[in-house]
Amino acid sequence: MKLLILLGLILNLTYASVVDGYLDNLKQEVQKTDPNFKEFDIKRGEEIFTSKHMGKRGKEISCTSCHGIDLTKSTKNFFTGKIIEPLSPKANPKRFTKVKNIKKWLRRNFNDVYNREGTALEKGDVITYILSKDK
Repeated sequence: MKLLILLGLILNLTYASVVDGYLDNLKQEVQKTDPNFKEFDIKRGEEIFTSKHMGKRGKEISCTSCHGIDLTKSTKNFFTGKIIEPLSPKANPKRFTKVKNIKKWLRRNFNDVYNREGTALEKGDVITYILSKDK
């Protein structure tokens, strides 16, 4: 039991350091165009995550269409019906453990919903929103 607790703590620290580092990089990117930028915003992230748009396949879609509202639960992909594991890092310790995967999925999901790659500000806001749901 102690080993499982220790493993859980290590995984949480791993995802925390990876996602914190990525958010720092995004913040620096935003500050290049807005030197007064201070921090990412949960409310902006929620708006991005929950608002509906005409997606790349010509259907109205939002991030919640595939990930749902409760990010601690598995859901089904809106288009394929495949199971998507929870987006919450607490419910799914594999989330936010590799920057390469974070970038890949943000790019893919922004393209699916918004028909474009998200900005550094949007990406940071969405990640901040997702992480806020774990508190």
